Amino acid sequence: MDKPFTHLDEDGRLRMVDVSDKDPTRRRAEASCVVRSLVDVFALGPNANGLDPVFAARLAGIQAAKRTSQLIPLCHPINLTDVHVSITRSADAVTVQSSVVAVNRTGVEMEALTACAFAALNLVSALSTLDGTARIADLVLDRKSGGKSGDWGRLVEAQRADARDADT
Repeated sequence: MDKPFTHLDEDGRLRMVDVSDKDPTRRRAEASCVVRSLVDVFALGPNANGLDPVFAARLAGIQAAKRTSQLIPLCHPINLTDVHVSITRSADAVTVQSSVVAVNRTGVEMEALTACAFAALNLVSALSTLDGTARIADLVLDRKSGGKSGDWGRLVEAQRADARDADT
């Protein structure tokens, strides 16, 4: 990797990156993860208080995205303009996906990842009394756009890596 670690000052101490000279641009990031469980969280339905665990998990993901700078050291506080969290059932798991948008000087990748992680943690919490093996897997940044580094996506990067491998 050719890029230096940006979160270190000249003395090697951790620091928040200064983004004040960057121009604000529209930033978007998408992330996903999987919750694996022996129990279908969608079948649980609302609890005795009327709270649906899938609804609660989506809400937790949105709230967590908004508080990312309080949860991850050195993250900039960002005024988010849109946060979306979806939770869908697949054959053997539940997929959590997030999309986060802001007009800012720094990206929203951590906010998208945080949204997925906290939504998934809430699902695992809802499942914990019924399935002690419920687990979170494959938390990844799927795509990002905006800013100096431009657009990025896992599929695009995989194709670039394949092309590099073919050239060697």
